[in-house]
This record gives sequence, structure tokens and C-alpha cells, in this order.
Amino acid sequence: MFRRGKNAEQSGGHKTVGVDPTVITAPEARKLTEKIKRKGGAQLIGVKTNLVDLVWGDERPPRPNEKVSILDIEYAGKKFEEKIEDLRKELDKKKSAGLIVSMLDEIAWLFNLRGKDIPYNPVFFSYAAVTPTTATLYIDDSKLNADVVPYFGEKVLVRPYNAIFKDAEGFGRSLEVEAPVEGKPPKPEKKFWISTKASWALSLNLGGEEKVDEVRSPIGDAKAIKNAIELEGMRACHIRDGASLSEYFAWLEEELVEKQTKLDEVQGANKLEEIRAQKDRFMGLSFDTISSTGPNAAIIHYKPEKGNCSVIDPTAVYLCDSGAQYLDGTTDTTRTLHFGEPTAMEIKAYTLVLKGVIAIDRAVFPKGTSGFALDTLARQFLWREGLDYRHGTGHGVGSYLNVHEGPIGIGTRIQYSEVSLAVGNVISDEPGYYEDGNFGIRIENMVMAQEAKTDYKFGDKPWLGFEHVTMVPMCRKLIDGKLLTQEERTWLNGYHQEVYEKTRGFFERDERTMKWLERETRPIHVMEFALS
Repeated sequence: MFRRGKNAEQSGGHKTVGVDPTVITAPEARKLTEKIKRKGGAQLIGVKTNLVDLVWGDERPPRPNEKVSILDIEYAGKKFEEKIEDLRKELDKKKSAGLIVSMLDEIAWLFNLRGKDIPYNPVFFSYAAVTPTTATLYIDDSKLNADVVPYFGEKVLVRPYNAIFKDAEGFGRSLEVEAPVEGKPPKPEKKFWISTKASWALSLNLGGEEKVDEVRSPIGDAKAIKNAIELEGMRACHIRDGASLSEYFAWLEEELVEKQTKLDEVQGANKLEEIRAQKDRFMGLSFDTISSTGPNAAIIHYKPEKGNCSVIDPTAVYLCDSGAQYLDGTTDTTRTLHFGEPTAMEIKAYTLVLKGVIAIDRAVFPKGTSGFALDTLARQFLWREGLDYRHGTGHGVGSYLNVHEGPIGIGTRIQYSEVSLAVGNVISDEPGYYEDGNFGIRIENMVMAQEAKTDYKFGDKPWLGFEHVTMVPMCRKLIDGKLLTQEERTWLNGYHQEVYEKTRGFFERDERTMKWLERETRPIHVMEFALS
């Protein structure tokens, strides 16, 4: 088994270390090479034949071979030809010979295709290459629906999946070389771009560092800025998805409290999926549902499994983090509820987290601001109490693509300081608080960056803010209104009114959910808490 640190430790005595270059990135290879040499090793080499694959022989499980389909322009909002042309303009501006694409969601977005090879993510195993004159998709053609090749016409060449490495060698050889300078080796006039997350194998086959520039993918940057059709799809799918969550929470409360039904966390998650599946344009979940009760809610990435999960306790906190894939967008929503009598600490923690959600939602900031700079807005109320949480505040979200999407985010990761937020970004707003072995709180809304209206334009810069699209009530029972400012109460009441108006139509024949929705979205007034 390849273990980066362990292999370097064992390389002393001028040993050579071999690795399958398709499973590590070029930056990782350089770091490992340096470590090997520090330990007295000779070098790191890429081994073309994976030794584990040799052991597998004919028994190696086959790669998924699910069908790939076209995402209609009514959902994509932009033709693939336009996306490729935009990419070529970027390549020309930066004098690049071309881009080799290995990130699956980038390929799906670029060609307006979707697949089913990776659970919860509508992507497919493939590579792509775009040059000033050609566009090639590397995929086993047996995976393509019959309409894909005619859809491409002569604009995109389809080549076998494994042909990418041989073709990459050809791309490298095709680079024109500058006239040699005395004492210096000749260098190509242009280089090929690969993502910093691409495999070392691609870099090696293109000819190594002399012929390759490792960059943050321009496709990733473009994909993160949603077009008008994608943004409208996000609004629409979150209304349907929000209605599903309200229906689930109303059902769950009735089962646990009124009927005193014993339900485990997996049964809850399955019911939620069943409800979602009835909504228009539903394509599946966007990740494993985190259905967690009591102490399990304190486990940030908890995953309940049948036979190894807890019965939902109506007297404890219940945290549900879930999402779905729809043809018109991707959702990711977290709500924390209590069906009994919450403790004072649970109420306080929830309210402090809610204040953080509101702070991000109401933020106004100048163009050029990164998510790194906004992170403290969500944490400030917890910090004042000596509390915090050990995860980021927000991540980018794809449009019927991966639920976690770079390069943007809100948090303390250094990469979040490298990319400014821009109009059209879709990002989560999800602070939390967790007491190990006791309870966990997280509230997550999806927000979209938009231009903000301000009285002034200091520095003659545009100013940005957020539009929330998640349409699910907060848990009234867990809110201490005394801890909210008047502005925060106004925001909350306005949000609840919006949730009610946008989702009530789904419950005209559902008395249970309508009553729950009306109760949870009624206005909060400070006088309710004056005597408590």
C-alpha cells in the first residue's frame, strides 16, 4: 500500500520509490520527492502499471458504466459551444496551448452532460482536452446516450477514455520550441494547462514541468458563477425541496409525539427521501442524509446505518442535514429541531447559531471580498461566549452537480482567501455548535451572491450581498427572542413570511403540514419572552 510518509521514511540508502502517477497530483509528487531526498532516497518515479491492478487480475470490479445524457438548455442556461468559446478566449489571453480537464464536474458542466457514475453526484468518468482548434471528450462511447454524438456534431471529438494518456504525449510533442539561447535548454513557446488537482500522470505524459502550467482551473471559476437560468432553477428547486422538509418535519413530530412511534434515524432519512422523490424534477439525493438524534447530532459528519443507528428521541435535539439533486438545481439544507422541552443551553446555542446565519445573510461587502473575510461574521456571537465550531461556515454548491463545489467558500481555509465572491455564486451559510456526547446544533441556508443597493459607492466599487433561497422554517421552540436584536427579529419574521407564502401551496390538501407550517412561521415578538 502506498503511504506518502511511510514510503519516504523507507527510502534511505539511495532507494528509488515508485508510485502509480494517476493517484497523486503533481504538487503531491514534488512534495514527496523532496521528502524522499531528505531521507536519503534517490528519486520518485511514476510506475505505469499499477501493481495492485496486477494482483486483481480479471477479478478487479469494473468501472461504472452508467449512461450519460444531455442536460437541456432550459436547465443549463448556456450552450456548450459558448462555454468552449469562452474557455478558448481565456486560453488565448493567457497564451496557453490548451487545457487538459480531469475534474469530473467541470467536464459535465462544460459539455452540458450529466451521468450517474458517482453516488449523489451526476458526473461520469471522463477526461477532456480543449485547444484553440479542437475539443475532445475522452469517454467510453458505450456510456453515451444515442443523442449525444449528434448533439456534438463536428464540434467535439469523442475518443476512448484511456486514450487521454497517449494523446497527452502527442500534445506535448506538438508544442513549438523557442529558438535556443546559449547555455540554456530550449523551452516551448506555450504550455498546456492542467488543474492543480490533476494527476501527476497527465503532467508526465504532457512532458513534465517544462511543458505544463498547473493552474486553478478556469472552468471551475466559470462554473461557480451561475447564469440567470441556473439561479432561477436554484430558487425553484429550493421551494419544492423546502416543502418536502416541512412535510417531513410535520410527519416526524406527529409520529414521535402524538403517536409515540419508535423510529430510528435511518427510517427518518428514508421517509424524507420518499417525500422528496414525489417532487417535480427530482433526480436523487445530493449526499447521505445526516439524520441524527441527541449525542449523534454532535458528530459533524455522522452517517446513520441500518442496524447501527439510534432511535430518534423526542426529548432530545434532532439534527437533519440533507439535500437533493433536481434537474434545475442542487439543494443542501440543515435544520435542528426539538420535539420536547429543550434545555437552556440548547436554546442559547441555537439562538447564537441563528444570529450567525442572519449575519451572513444580511452581510453587505465590497466587490473583491473573499469568504475568508466573512467567516467571523457567523462566529462572532459564539466567540463572545467562548464557543466555536470546527468546520467551515459555507461551501460552494453546483447546479445539478456536486453539492460541494470550489473554488469559493466561507471559512478559515487559506484557499478561500484566494478567490473573491462574485455575483452568481451559490454558497451555503451554515454555522453550528456541538457538545460532544450531548447535542449538536447546525442551521444551513443556501444563499446567492448578488449586487447590493447602497446609498454610497466608496471607491466607486460595486457592493455585494446575498439572497437566500432555502425555504424551511427555523425551530421556534429553540429560539430565545430576547437574544435577538430588533433587526434580527424583523429578518426572521420576514423570512418566515416568505417561507409560508412560497410553500403553502403544496399543502392545500395536507392539514397536518399546513398547521405545522402556520405554527412555525408565525411572527416572533419580544413580548413573548419578556416574562420567561
